[in-house]
Amino acid sequence: MSTITVKDGTEIYYKDWGTGQPIVFHHGWPLSGDDWDGQMMFFLAQGYRVIAHDRRGHGRSSQAANGHDMDTYAADVAELVQALDLKDAIHVGHSTGGGEVIRYVAKHGKGRVAKAVLISAVTPIMVQTENNPDGIPLSVFDEIREGTATKRPQYFQDFTMPFYGFNREGAKVSQGIRDNWWRQGMMGAIKAHVDCVKVFSETDFTEDLKSVDVPVLILHGEDDQIVPFQLTAVKAIKLVKNGQLISYPGFPHGMPTTEAATINKDLLAFIKA
Repeated sequence: MSTITVKDGTEIYYKDWGTGQPIVFHHGWPLSGDDWDGQMMFFLAQGYRVIAHDRRGHGRSSQAANGHDMDTYAADVAELVQALDLKDAIHVGHSTGGGEVIRYVAKHGKGRVAKAVLISAVTPIMVQTENNPDGIPLSVFDEIREGTATKRPQYFQDFTMPFYGFNREGAKVSQGIRDNWWRQGMMGAIKAHVDCVKVFSETDFTEDLKSVDVPVLILHGEDDQIVPFQLTAVKAIKLVKNGQLISYPGFPHGMPTTEAATINKDLLAFIKA
């Protein structure tokens, strides 16, 4: 297995295939780099170098007890990028990974990043606060924490339904997709998954979005039941200096998997532009 050991001793697993301009993929909660299979194979065939890591505590990376905060996630990415000496890279993040992308680019990306892509991303902030009154009540995230902490196997099974929009009338349910989500989730550490709920719900990415100079593409499904479109993408596009928003009527949170052909086409157009 390919791993790097970051400053606190945590091992970060990664896949690194191909040559050419690098595209780095950042996965969502509670998954792993395997969630990007549909993008890794597509862009590898297009002549790009494709890299996907497992966030600390997720997938095949160390089940670290500590460091489950966005600054540490971004610092881990910075160490991986330095170890692989990636330059002119495109960073693509889904959900929590979208937050990781914008924090990494803002704090560590100068001189190494060409473009950034936020897909179904948690930016700028999810939770309801005084400054974000239309956000999601903290009680919703407490329920996710409780379900993950006390009945993770069944909770993760159930979570796949709204994640992929499989609970919508007329949806064509793929058991293989559901099983693969569950497989990825159960590979990770329960503590990392519980701690990460606070990270993806309460981290404020407003200043990160404002500070990034590189072109930013925001892709979001309008029927996202996990990270609602109006609370995130609609606000995020107003904060970036050089942004483009593409929204998709009816597409779910997990659209990189269920709608890979459409997402890959739009990603490729942005990367080549």
